[in-house]
Amino acid sequence: MERTAKVNAAPPDRDQIAAAARALGAFRDGAFRIHCLTNMAAAAFTADVLLALGARPSLTHAPAEVEHFSSSADALLVNLGTLDEDRISGFTRAVAVMNKRRAPWVLDPVLCDRSRPRRALALELLGLKPAIIRLNQGELRSLTGGAENDAAGALAREHGVTVIVTGERDFVTDGERAARIGSGHAFMDRGTAFGCAGAAVTAACAGIGQAPFEAAVSSLLIFNRAGAITGRAAAGPGSFRPLFLDALFHMTASDLSTADFHNIEAAS
Repeated sequence: MERTAKVNAAPPDRDQIAAAARALGAFRDGAFRIHCLTNMAAAAFTADVLLALGARPSLTHAPAEVEHFSSSADALLVNLGTLDEDRISGFTRAVAVMNKRRAPWVLDPVLCDRSRPRRALALELLGLKPAIIRLNQGELRSLTGGAENDAAGALAREHGVTVIVTGERDFVTDGERAARIGSGHAFMDRGTAFGCAGAAVTAACAGIGQAPFEAAVSSLLIFNRAGAITGRAAAGPGSFRPLFLDALFHMTASDLSTADFHNIEAAS
């Protein structure tokens, strides 16, 4: 299948909900491929999430192949959840290809606050200029020495990167603009790989041509809205996972334009 034309990035003052709806339509109309260098616990669910949206995942991390896959991917996810020599080699090879192509990639420095080698690798990769970095408060503190909005804004300005900080309410900033977005449903914290899969959706939104800040917000709106919809029907974490995939598959622009999104707000 041929890819459709990529969507144009909207000006900063345009409605972000409308941008998320455009992203959703682009996934359904195109065949955008996202290469995911992710951890072994997250790979299958990440692929299922992208497929439910209409994107196309690829997952190989073999050093002999990763450059070939990255050379034709619309975006790349680098997730540090499982570290071994092949993956580390794959990270640097894939990022080099994406940077040469000026194609977007997303860094998810999973658990970089738990070990010095992991933190060092996260900082090395951050220096290679991802479009977006997604991390939690502990990971943010590990990389910056600070936390909350000020540290995220400083990180964004220093590295020219859009920052997503996940938490009770997700925070997004590019150092100039910022937003807060309600974070789905509590069951998303009771299942493996929801955060990792969310980062892949962020890469997908960048891969269709949205600017990094817009892509970050769009991905959170889509992903978290699916979680909110799913939470109304799921009895627990076991039923939540398949119902979440169904919610993504059936999501429409009208789902994204409901009053549930009043929790998007300007943030300083």
